[in-house]
Amino acid sequence: MNFKKYFVFFVLISFAMILTACGNDSKDEEGNKAKGKESNELEGSVAIDGSGTVYPLMSKLAEEYMVNEQENVSVEVSRAGTSAGFKKFLAEDGTDFNDASRQIKDEEAKKAEELGMEVKELKVALDGLTFVVHPDNDWATELTEKDLKKIFLKDENIEKWSDIDPEFPDEKINTYGPNENHGTYEFFYENILEEKDLVSDINLQQEYSTLVNLISEDVNGIAFFGFGYYVNNQDKLQAVHVDFGDGPVEPSIDTIAEDGDYAPFTRPVFTYLNVDQAKEKPQVLDYAIYVMNHVNEFAGETGFAPLPEEEVQEYVDFLEGLKE
Repeated sequence: MNFKKYFVFFVLISFAMILTACGNDSKDEEGNKAKGKESNELEGSVAIDGSGTVYPLMSKLAEEYMVNEQENVSVEVSRAGTSAGFKKFLAEDGTDFNDASRQIKDEEAKKAEELGMEVKELKVALDGLTFVVHPDNDWATELTEKDLKKIFLKDENIEKWSDIDPEFPDEKINTYGPNENHGTYEFFYENILEEKDLVSDINLQQEYSTLVNLISEDVNGIAFFGFGYYVNNQDKLQAVHVDFGDGPVEPSIDTIAEDGDYAPFTRPVFTYLNVDQAKEKPQVLDYAIYVMNHVNEFAGETGFAPLPEEEVQEYVDFLEGLKE
């Protein structure tokens, strides 16, 4: 009988020791997981400026990153415009990224070399230059590429809508667009108008929201800017369908493509990364990798056409290589 008591006691003690050991292993495992999570947590800031066109996409990515990835990293996105942004980027202790609705210019690349700065161009999406008019404008809803150029070119001497088509109203055309700080202005001036003078009375603005409001209040107005600002303000504006020679094409996520129906007015948009800062600041590199891994996920909802996945992956591979 005593033997049985001792045996039972021994079994209970052994079982208790096993439970304790398992509990400790579980705690150790949980502790290791917590340490692992802590080791992946970053802090600090990421500074981004530049294109107002790219701003909606980059600000969305920044918001998602801070909420879902790294809550202790502050990603600050500003929108001084592409050219103004490059001035802040190409400087000692400059910004980490510059968003751009055009490619870096030769003189800007030369400035980077003078600073000893390594810069990486990251294409993030495709945008369609969009011409917008007032919702009550029922005559200029479809225009040819040539007509649009004539409206904005000084030497064409187009003053009234009736100068484009005798059936159009005999009213003065009011032209609007982003100012010289913006890559959109430069793209329009250099690529579409081939560096010919714009009409002298064009109303150029720094803020895209101002342009939206001006057109929404001017039945005789016409403006140009990125597709995203149109698609997010369709209650105030209507987009002109452009005839490039094969019939009118509506700008849309489906038609905006470098080889698509809206190709003549399609352009890539970018963010430029200071590679040296990405190597020195883990949060900058981590954010760059996050952007390229998720940019196609948010392109459509912010008014951009996505890039081919294989093109995006090439950028991700480059950025991952900076960790080595």
